[in-house]
Amino acid sequence: MNEEQTVHPSRRALFAGFFQMGISGFGGVLPHARSIMVDQRRWLTEREFIDLLGLGQFLPGPNIGNVAVVTGARFHGWIGSLIALLGLFLAPFIIVLSLASLYQHFANLAWLNHALAAVAVAASGLLLATSAKMALKIERRITSALLCGLTFLAIFWLRLPLLEILAVLTPLSCALGWRSVKKEMAK
Repeated sequence: MNEEQTVHPSRRALFAGFFQMGISGFGGVLPHARSIMVDQRRWLTEREFIDLLGLGQFLPGPNIGNVAVVTGARFHGWIGSLIALLGLFLAPFIIVLSLASLYQHFANLAWLNHALAAVAVAASGLLLATSAKMALKIERRITSALLCGLTFLAIFWLRLPLLEILAVLTPLSCALGWRSVKKEMAK
C-alpha cells in the first residue's frame, strides 16, 4: 500500500480507533492519534493529519477533539463525529473522575506532587518528539519557516495571548498559502 492510500473505517473501527487513542493517550493524545490515524490504521495521510491538526488548533476546544469531529464527519457524517468523540472521551472521562476522587484524599502527599511533576516532563517530551516528526514532513518553504519563527517568537519570547496571535498569523498564513497555490496553478 503506498503512502497516499487511505482506508475508510467502519463505524465500529472509528469508535475503536478513537477509544484506543483516548485510553492510551496519557500525557497527551496527539502522539498516539498521529500514530494510530496515519501509521497503523491509515485513515489519513501525513499531510491530511497535519491539515486537520492545524484546523483543530484554530477552532475552540481541545485540538484532538476537533480532529475527532472532523475525521468522524469525513467518514460517517455527524454520526461519525459523535462516534469518534464518544470513543475518544469515554475512557478518559471515567478515569479522570476516578482519579479526581482519589486525588482529593491524597493531594497533600509530597511524593505524589513530585511524581506528577515528573509525568509532566515526560508528556512535554512526547509533545516535542511528535512536533519534530510532523515538522520533518512539512514542505520546506521560506514562508513556512517564517510563520513558524513568528509563532515561536510570539508565544515563547513575547508571551502574547493566543487570540492575538491567531488574529494576526491566521490571515497572514492563509494569504501566503493562497499566494503559493496561485503560483503553482499558474505553472
